[in-house]
Amino acid sequence: MKIVEVDSWVAGATHVVRIRDEDGRAGFGQSACYAYPDAVHSVVGTFREYLVGQEADRIEDHWQQLYRMGPFRGSILSAAVSAVDVALWDIKGQRLEVPIHELLGGRCRDRVRLHMLILGWKDFDELAASARSAVEAGFTAVKIDPLPRDYGSLSVPALTDAIVAAARVVRLEIGREVDLILELHRSLPAPQVQGVLEALVQFDPLFVEDPVQIDSIGVQADLARQSPVPIAQGERLHSIWEFRELLERGGSHYLRPDVGLAGGISHTRKIAALAEAHNTAVSLHTFSGPVLTAAATHLEIALPNVATHEWWPTVDEPGAMPGMMTTLRREGGWLLAPEAPGLGATVEPDRLEPFEILGRPLHAIPRRTDGSVAFAV
Repeated sequence: MKIVEVDSWVAGATHVVRIRDEDGRAGFGQSACYAYPDAVHSVVGTFREYLVGQEADRIEDHWQQLYRMGPFRGSILSAAVSAVDVALWDIKGQRLEVPIHELLGGRCRDRVRLHMLILGWKDFDELAASARSAVEAGFTAVKIDPLPRDYGSLSVPALTDAIVAAARVVRLEIGREVDLILELHRSLPAPQVQGVLEALVQFDPLFVEDPVQIDSIGVQADLARQSPVPIAQGERLHSIWEFRELLERGGSHYLRPDVGLAGGISHTRKIAALAEAHNTAVSLHTFSGPVLTAAATHLEIALPNVATHEWWPTVDEPGAMPGMMTTLRREGGWLLAPEAPGLGATVEPDRLEPFEILGRPLHAIPRRTDGSVAFAV
């Protein structure tokens, strides 16, 4: 069945792709390079000349063609390839009238464990209340950002104390029957991290995510290898080769590839296999919208080494993002195996509303008290 249309839309930080075959089936994909969605949209436009007229079923061959047809690569190209890849899997599942996870070897599990993402809390009372609500709703893991707003201006002891205080509030609220995840958003200079991680041992975190910037694979791997607590890394990495290097150098305890950045369903599956070979689990990053949440869920249902799946009500609860719908069903802190053919997601481009993930103009990154540029998320 040949491809007849390739369309792409941007709405704020959201970028989605629709591919149609000659029988009229529409497959949807989404990218996760949300700082530069217009650039990803432009790359998809360059894919169109090749894709139209090709057989939709040759997913891996198209992946290789799109990734390798030009001499320059990076996260923007990988994001565009990822969105197209998800859309092609959607079409194939619809044509064969089975959910995508059936095409990936079938179910390894009947449901996926969720961790609730808690962001933007104003004080410890609000943080505790959010954690309590998550547990009451049936979630068995919660993830928080424990960094104070002025973290870039604090002394090392003050920063450590602030992170520990937030972790203590949540651990006391959720008890020891619920897992705690701490997200540090790549915000700390490497020399400060070890002391922070040692201070967090007392809270038995499931993992601490992305303590340092991702510019160096070696630094990330060294940190994971030496850390006294489990480390999760990888949401900004965009190829199986980066993940291979990270694992071979000794990191990480959990990998966090994003289906919308790390090569779609096709190559995120390969990354998970690399993780399995290194006795490492995956907790896929899902932050950009329902289409990628659906894609990640299909993959997780078919993978043997899944720890948790991220759940952010701002994008994941039904109706949260106008124009983007899925057939996913959540029961408490679990996502059930999708049953609809293909991806089970639809996008109505004329109903999309601009969605801003960064929460600031792109150029308005944080600066330290001395005026220098701070680490941006």
